[in-house]
Amino acid sequence: MTKYEIAAVVAEFNYDITQMMLELAQAEAKNRGCEITKVVAVPGVFDMPLVIKKLLQKGEYDAIITLGAVIEGATDHDQIVAQHASRKIADLALEYDTPVALGITGPGMTRMDAHRRVKNAKSAVEAAIKMCDRLKEI
Repeated sequence: MTKYEIAAVVAEFNYDITQMMLELAQAEAKNRGCEITKVVAVPGVFDMPLVIKKLLQKGEYDAIITLGAVIEGATDHDQIVAQHASRKIADLALEYDTPVALGITGPGMTRMDAHRRVKNAKSAVEAAIKMCDRLKEI
């Protein structure tokens, strides 16, 4: 039996990076006796909150992880995307009393930085599982 069922919301933008993140996250969940039972691809990090809300409304998952890479561009767009998405994601976790782990890297990073931070996907799984455990203890 799986300890926790986790959904993953994964950005298609910077697909080469986010797919590596997803593979690491799936392996980490399995190593911890959990399973990512649902994967939903969204165009980009900014698009995540609506899908997260729909998944939370279903109530079928113990936690949700978000996977994305917000890479710096010529404007401050990356700052806006990361700040607004992360705020909404945190709000949804509070509204639905369900862990939503932030596995989004950036803003302000280069593509090279993003490749180095792929392993942050493992941290998102770890955080989701730890939060599920902590909430059971309360």
